[in-house]
Amino acid sequence: QVQLAESGGGLVQPGGSLRLSCVASGTIFSSNVMGWYRQAPGKQRELVATMTSSGSRNYADSVKGRFAISRDNAKNTVYLQMNSLKPEDTAVYYCSLSIRLTTTWGQGTQVTVSS
Repeated sequence: QVQLAESGGGLVQPGGSLRLSCVASGTIFSSNVMGWYRQAPGKQRELVATMTSSGSRNYADSVKGRFAISRDNAKNTVYLQMNSLKPEDTAVYYCSLSIRLTTTWGQGTQVTVSS
């Protein structure tokens, strides 16, 4: 059984930065995809960024050039560095781990961008 624990959310002013972390525990196959999704009030959950265990990255167009995903495979940890934050980035951010056809989700961490 896999569990994910996110940290790093909070309140930040527009233009500021935050770094999210997510640690995976349990039985984790070496070939997997870790990523971040977000859900704003009244909206569907959407992709933010994903990264395979071999290093391939994928970003939503809305965050390209501002957010950067990275991971430490030895620590089963994925990070999301968020720069130049905008009010529209406000959402609950969820960590995900996909192994073959199974996806596990974290509980989510709130990110609020407001002055």
